[in-house]
Amino acid sequence: MEVSDNSKGLILAVVSSAFIGASFILKKKGLKRAGNSGTRAGVGGYTYLLEPLWWAGMITMLVGEVANFVAYVFAPAVLVTPLGALSIIVSAVLAHFMLKERLQKLGILGCVSCIVGSVVIVIHAPQEQTPSSVEEIWKLATQPAFLVYAGITLSLVVALVLHFEPRYGQTNILIYLGICSLMGSLTVVSIKAIGVAIKLTLEGISQVAYPQTWLFVTVAVICVISQLNYLNKALDTFNTAIVSPIYYVMFTTLTIVASAIMFKDWSGQTISSIASEFCGLITILSGTILLHIAREQEVASAAGSISWYISIGSDDPIKNIDDDYFVTLRSSD
Repeated sequence: MEVSDNSKGLILAVVSSAFIGASFILKKKGLKRAGNSGTRAGVGGYTYLLEPLWWAGMITMLVGEVANFVAYVFAPAVLVTPLGALSIIVSAVLAHFMLKERLQKLGILGCVSCIVGSVVIVIHAPQEQTPSSVEEIWKLATQPAFLVYAGITLSLVVALVLHFEPRYGQTNILIYLGICSLMGSLTVVSIKAIGVAIKLTLEGISQVAYPQTWLFVTVAVICVISQLNYLNKALDTFNTAIVSPIYYVMFTTLTIVASAIMFKDWSGQTISSIASEFCGLITILSGTILLHIAREQEVASAAGSISWYISIGSDDPIKNIDDDYFVTLRSSD
């Protein structure tokens, strides 16, 4: 029984999300260690480049991104991108146990909402219409509608980097993640073009000689480097349990929009299928709002508590740190 291209893309997207979700945790732990011995990434430091755990997270993310890259070759972005919801679940659960970033019941409900929304989108996703050459993709990329989208995206990125980041980057999570998501939407369409070029080349129709192929490669490299830089800043500055879902929702929304404009993913679909996909997206957004509320409650609860550190080990506090504990009193309103 032959497996359809959409099924191949679905399997690869699931594998990708699992690896990427785990990478958030490894990178977060590496950033914490690096911050204890040098300048934090959130304030412009790069000590994390010497931290093995951060590199382990990068390798894990690389594996996930490669799987994601291949998934885009077989399936449309409307199908592949929403499956990133699985990375939210993986990172939230691992953060709960490994980073002690507790996921409350409301947060769990938010994660479930993200999954439900993703399932709805996957069920109604259109079949892939693979372009026959890089030149064809270039024609799609230079159509007026996508040029307008790309122009607006780059303008917003410049405004966020030059004006908003210096003023609000350390207090507003949407600044860093906005840059990541906007650049990410351009990354996906570029990677889609590169993937198609590689696939055609392996089939004997070489796309290496086309300058458009290398232009897409250049755009993808620039966008990926920018994404990694600002994602590191977001992870180092804010709670992982909230960075993952917000990044996912913003990235998913913008990627679906960019792909729909450039590749016309919804062409030929019925109104009911498109409406169902929008409902799925709204469900995901609702889940993210629940995660926001859960995080705000956690912060408010922590703000109303006083903790004492009690050592019951020997005179060496480092050696016996596991035998020590905290006593916390919480104020009541």
